[in-house]
Amino acid sequence: MYKKLLTFFFLLICTVNYSQIGGKYTYQFLSLVTSPRQAALGGKTVTIYDQDVNQAIYNPATINAEMDNHLSLNYGSYFGEVAYGTGAYAYTWDRHVQTLHLGVNYVNYGQFEGYDENGQKTGDFTGSEIALSGGYAYNIPWTPIYVGANVKLISSTLESYNSFGVAADIGGLYVDEDNDINIGLVIRNVGTQISTYAGDREKLPLEIIAGVSQELENVPLRWHLTLENLQQWPIAFSNPNRAEETIDGEAEEEKVTFFSNVFRHVIFGAELFPQKAFNIRLSYNFRRGEELRIVDQRNFSGISAGFGLRFNKVKFDYSYSRYTVASNMSLFGLTINFQ
Repeated sequence: MYKKLLTFFFLLICTVNYSQIGGKYTYQFLSLVTSPRQAALGGKTVTIYDQDVNQAIYNPATINAEMDNHLSLNYGSYFGEVAYGTGAYAYTWDRHVQTLHLGVNYVNYGQFEGYDENGQKTGDFTGSEIALSGGYAYNIPWTPIYVGANVKLISSTLESYNSFGVAADIGGLYVDEDNDINIGLVIRNVGTQISTYAGDREKLPLEIIAGVSQELENVPLRWHLTLENLQQWPIAFSNPNRAEETIDGEAEEEKVTFFSNVFRHVIFGAELFPQKAFNIRLSYNFRRGEELRIVDQRNFSGISAGFGLRFNKVKFDYSYSRYTVASNMSLFGLTINFQ
């Protein structure tokens, strides 16, 4: 079984050879984290399989009956005036149809001052984007393997320009209940623009993510190992600020090693008391930490932390993610169980 999963995994990686790193694609808001729990575990965890209805936005294969009649709303202030939020709801129709999932991602970029080519003010404008998704998961009979898909309708408005697109997320999940191990694989944002901003068709931020997590037997802790951006191998780059001067007075670029590339695909997180009413979460995103690190200064970029607190049928979640000395992000979430 494990050999088949690994073979399938590597075949999927080989089918795509381009990346969304560096702002090369449109609808980048689709890559934002979906909930405080997700953010506190590093931002891209794909192996959570419980009643967390937010998880299905990132990996549709995690949709299950425990999410039935759960509603979640999340909100965060990103950078500057940028604010975004997500929402998720799941409903179990019957044992045949099983569970359906609905999700929404929204971002508002705030107010901008408009100027023409001569520097004359033309008036203020705004920008916003939204994606509506519907998802479904299926358990392959007599196996611990789950597959699922989300279909997303995307709308974007930037000043007087509009764009509309469609995308899908395709996910898989292997649940080893005997050893409390989950293995997940997701291909996100496979789609296209239906209408463009100004005639130029742009690609969507396609990404391949894999992960494994395990709840320890004698310790109330579940660890998560996530591998992001698997559609591109050389993800690291040389930082000009770390160039060294040679004896001839020339600048020598920072060397990017094999292990530098490996670790920049890695996110590691842990959740203490995952099954209890109170949870504590901590993670480190290696790529974020390395790319936002300031030379000769410790600023703890890449670290995220948070907690969850449940009162009867209401759960509150909070996360804090460290980016730079000047800017960080807090995310708040509320989940209500209507059962």
